[in-house]
Amino acid sequence: MSCITISRGSYSYGKEIAEKVAVRLKYECVGRDALLDASETFNIPEIKLLEAIRDAPSILGRFTYGKERYISYIQSALLNKMQKDNIVYHGLAGHFFLKNISHVLKVRIIADLEDRIAYKMKLEGNLSREAAQRLLKKIDEERVKWSQHLYGIDSRDSSLYDLVVHIKTLTVEDAVDIICNTARLEHFQTTPESQQAMKDLVTAASVKAALVPFVPDVEVSCSHGNVQLSLRVSKYGKNSMTGEIEKITRTVKGVENIEIRVHPTSDFGG
Repeated sequence: MSCITISRGSYSYGKEIAEKVAVRLKYECVGRDALLDASETFNIPEIKLLEAIRDAPSILGRFTYGKERYISYIQSALLNKMQKDNIVYHGLAGHFFLKNISHVLKVRIIADLEDRIAYKMKLEGNLSREAAQRLLKKIDEERVKWSQHLYGIDSRDSSLYDLVVHIKTLTVEDAVDIICNTARLEHFQTTPESQQAMKDLVTAASVKAALVPFVPDVEVSCSHGNVQLSLRVSKYGKNSMTGEIEKITRTVKGVENIEIRVHPTSDFGG
């Protein structure tokens, strides 16, 4: 049992490959559903999440702590799905959220620009080559900007992945074979240790999502259900705020113990 994240450029056959891998391995395939879960769970209109995917810096900049809230909600929704195991996720940032979980196979799919242009033209029907190239360039630039702005990473960096598959000489079916065979390797099987690491990651993300409307800059970590919170508050509001934070944190499933580390801030902006 394992999980697979598939990152890909637009029109690089990533969605098709993810779906075929899921069928072959009898795994669940997750894409845009993660956005829908975040929208329903945290009562955020789906259109805002989709706009944020397309142009994160400008959209999220309109909201106070928009970046922090967006990351927290998406991370919590995605990790709660991935905790079930036997999942193929194709979409942005899956490899980032799950980078320290050993039973997650992180895959990047790439394709040549000319092949992507032809694929886009075929899908659209009446699109010129020049128009297709402009659209792909715009999408690529926005995706790079999105990952760099939100996570400080370049999703094209091959060091972020266990496996990079180039669709050209290799076909889609070749890619499916390679990914399925790699996912079956012992290294990517779930162990009690990796399962606990995933559980702690889910708990920390759920706590962060619950607290982010009240303390957007709170830092959360978890080890075997022991949650550690680090935040900055006014020394005059310390007792009342930490009490409310602890109360909210205890409502989250998986929390056993809570440690709150407070770093006082000046009440006069200093």
